[in-house]
Amino acid sequence: MIDCDFPGGNILVEGIEGNTVRVRQDLRDTRGDWFYWYFRVRGAAGRTLTFEFTQSNVIGVRGPAVSTDGGQTWCWLGSDAVRGSSFRYTFPADADEVRFGLAMPYVQAHLDAFLRQHEGNPTLRRDVLCRTPKGREVELLHVGRLDGKAPHKALLTCRHHCCEMMASYALEGILTTILSDTEDGQWLREHVEFLVVPFVDKDGVEDGDQGKNRFPRDHNRDYGPDSLYPTTRAIKELVPRWAEGRLRFTLDLHCPWIRGEYNEHIYFVGSENQENWQHVLGFARLLEQIQTGPLPYRVEGNLPFGQRWNTAANYHQGMSCARWAAGLPGIWAAMSIEIPYANVLGAPVTPESARLFGQDLARTMRRWLDAQDGREQP
Repeated sequence: MIDCDFPGGNILVEGIEGNTVRVRQDLRDTRGDWFYWYFRVRGAAGRTLTFEFTQSNVIGVRGPAVSTDGGQTWCWLGSDAVRGSSFRYTFPADADEVRFGLAMPYVQAHLDAFLRQHEGNPTLRRDVLCRTPKGREVELLHVGRLDGKAPHKALLTCRHHCCEMMASYALEGILTTILSDTEDGQWLREHVEFLVVPFVDKDGVEDGDQGKNRFPRDHNRDYGPDSLYPTTRAIKELVPRWAEGRLRFTLDLHCPWIRGEYNEHIYFVGSENQENWQHVLGFARLLEQIQTGPLPYRVEGNLPFGQRWNTAANYHQGMSCARWAAGLPGIWAAMSIEIPYANVLGAPVTPESARLFGQDLARTMRRWLDAQDGREQP
């Protein structure tokens, strides 16, 4: 039995012939093609099956992610199991269920588990930003100094494109550092109030949508004057009022395309606002200098405005979160970062390595903000 009837699931089965299963990703309301999929197989213990994608080649550079324990833990199957748009898998003899995904899922249950680890922490407060069109609560986290007297404020957002799950592990790493007993954590909790929206497209995360290029526009093109979605409307209304002139930076976390040398770099997306971009580059150079985690970051991998897909034409459907944030009063730097799904300059992306990169980001936030204290802007 092959299905996707669980949070984040996505697959359409087109046919089964012998040991070959023909499948494709469910594009639903996606404009054009995209690559997200996540399904489970039950009742195949001991068999070797080939899964062939018929819509397009949607297998990443390390092959599919595989879980044999109901989605609790994951590993990369590896590129050796891949032939073009298909992969082959031999099911363990005792495997009642095996799950396969484009990458390693992160849904509501993962966020809930993370927040349970920090229950009772006075420097973390869980609120509700709004409700989605399907009635789900959109989490709003207040983290750090919560007495209203923090000299700095920062906005962190994730999953504007709901399929970009590896970015959520990096966000966990940022939050872990802020809440830790390390010197960096203590400094951030004393000096910064963070406002965090972990799932901007909450319905898409749980329903297993693509999210990117959603028709008539996706959540990261919804920051213009006529926003379609309750979440983006709520962010636009809340953030300027909450900031009180102390919003130092915003960071919007994403994942890029699944293949291609350029998409195996971690990179910041350049702004057409050159003053803002110079401030982002200052943060980026500091990140390159102090990083210690296994996922390498190189400033030379950034994507300046006007190069590759990052042109004015890419924004014809609407305004992105970072472009909107760059125009907020007093903002120092509005940043958007892309964290690959599977591979960074030869290093594997996993939940743990992505979390460690998030810790590098948090350490950079501390040093970058500390260096700017006493100035009106960087």
